[in-house]
Amino acid sequence: MKFIYPAVFHKTEEGHYKGYFPDLECCYGEGETLDDAIESANEAARDWITLELSEDDPLIPYVSDIEDIEVKEGEIVRNISMNIRFYEGWDE
Repeated sequence: MKFIYPAVFHKTEEGHYKGYFPDLECCYGEGETLDDAIESANEAARDWITLELSEDDPLIPYVSDIEDIEVKEGEIVRNISMNIRFYEGWDE
């Protein structure tokens, strides 16, 4: 199953990038470059959703529309896509 959530990234004072998902509570990514931060965010979101789906009563949040996300100056919004497989015996 494919999930796509928007993430908001910004450059820190140290020159690194950090990002968060407005729809996924406590789900963050960071890296030395924007590409690294996007990759880190992708992994974090995949882990977040996988853990949520393993719960007895999973609740996957709705996806915010990019136009509805308030961004500050210098912030960048990117859609992060992740594929998750749900059958038993599959190892990544």
